[in-house]
Amino acid sequence: MNILIQQMSKENFEKARTQATFNELIQFITNDDTSLMSFNEIKKLLKPKNEIYLGMKIVAIDDIVGSEGRYKDFDSKFFPKNNHLKHRWEKINQAHLTDTVLPPIRLYEIAGLYFVNDGNHRVSVAKAQGVEYIDAEVISLKSEIKIKPRSNQKQILKQVIAYEKRVFYNETFFGDITNCWDLDFSSAGQYDVILQHIKLHKYYINEPLDHEISQEEAILSWYKNVYSPIINQIEKRKIMKHFKKRTKSDLYVWIVKFWDDLKNKYGQDFNLCAAINTFEENTKEPFWRKILKKIKIKP
Repeated sequence: MNILIQQMSKENFEKARTQATFNELIQFITNDDTSLMSFNEIKKLLKPKNEIYLGMKIVAIDDIVGSEGRYKDFDSKFFPKNNHLKHRWEKINQAHLTDTVLPPIRLYEIAGLYFVNDGNHRVSVAKAQGVEYIDAEVISLKSEIKIKPRSNQKQILKQVIAYEKRVFYNETFFGDITNCWDLDFSSAGQYDVILQHIKLHKYYINEPLDHEISQEEAILSWYKNVYSPIINQIEKRKIMKHFKKRTKSDLYVWIVKFWDDLKNKYGQDFNLCAAINTFEENTKEPFWRKILKKIKIKP
């Protein structure tokens, strides 16, 4: 191998590592997330139904937003974050500089986003060299959720939650029945939890009856007799001040789960007010911890 090519590859890796370090500094200053997305985490959010082999495609490098297994090794621009990538990265770069043909990378596509299954170093080198397109063997995972191009992980989460809310409201007519349009969550999958709560509430109401109440009656009863009393207590006690990045509906789900745990431990007669009291005591931050946090000392 030409010594000049080897030296150029070493320099190119150092430049790429420096760029990754610079990106981390920008993240610290701006609080923007420069992490490469995890395919498995996005897959859990989008819940694809099936896979389709698309074969060979030419894919824009900028459309590749994550990795299946190496998302901690590269930043969101695919610059290398760790020195242990040096040997493999330089070998790929040498191939690039000598116009050596490499096999196509393998990608997963989901909702318009591409994730590397095999070929992370090849994507990183191509990105560092200003290559715009790359040959890839693509498997598509079909999802009902459509993601806006160039979305980061936080934006994807918001889009997934918005989709779940839209489906929940459309299928249950929850807003029309309760006149409540702000059943909002900060994490995905919570509307399924609410639906289970409503179904369980309906089951208990139906037990002593000789007829089954309608879904609409169950939703309204759950909203008035289960959800609203807990929300009223959250507002009355101003518990939200301890959870500024969460929603009241988040707290509802947590309190119900906490209450169920207490009933399993202390008996089914453990009442709601006592559960909320215990929940509130457990979530208050001690004064000494606040002081330590201010001076950035971990206990």
